[in-house]
Amino acid sequence: MHPFFQELKQGSQSLGLNLSDDALGLLLKYQDALVLWNKAYNLTAIRDPKEMLVKHMLDSLSILKDLPAGRLLDVGTGGGMPGMIVALCQPERNCVLLDSNGKKIRFLKQFIADLKLKNVIAVQTRVENEDSIQDLGKFDVVTSRAFASLSDFVAAARPYMHDSTVIAAMKGLVPTEEAEQLKTEFSCQVIELRVPRLDEQRHLLLLQQLKN
Repeated sequence: MHPFFQELKQGSQSLGLNLSDDALGLLLKYQDALVLWNKAYNLTAIRDPKEMLVKHMLDSLSILKDLPAGRLLDVGTGGGMPGMIVALCQPERNCVLLDSNGKKIRFLKQFIADLKLKNVIAVQTRVENEDSIQDLGKFDVVTSRAFASLSDFVAAARPYMHDSTVIAAMKGLVPTEEAEQLKTEFSCQVIELRVPRLDEQRHLLLLQQLKN
């Protein structure tokens, strides 16, 4: 058994998730691959696997219960957070992981190929690239935990949205002023997240276009 199996299982259960042993095993394979590639490719600043378990795995898993259903785009996915973690836990959901960083996308493509994953693809492109917008089409959910500014994330997500798309922004502190600026156009639901063994604030903001 993987040395972190019990820790991940308990952590996910305290988030209210009931993940199968298979799903937990896939998540740990992903973390092991991330640790390995990180040595050569510098995919994430977090080097310690124990810290990674909390700050990447459990942090990303914390949004799972509140994530709306449907086709998902993860903008600025980096090493695959949260998009790859969502894809591994929800094989019925189609996920597209988007980043402009070639090393990070190479890692994700290799992992997808090694595990023969059918519900997720990784795309190296800039989010504003017209061809990518054309090729990838519209999504039901657009997520990110990489964007510094909420308004920049909304602007980046717009071309990929249909009328009922939900923007799912992972944040530390709630960006109250920015959310306020968007309220003429978007409804905003703020969900407080409690990540096990993480003594930092975490929130999920769900934004949806207001109907005219």
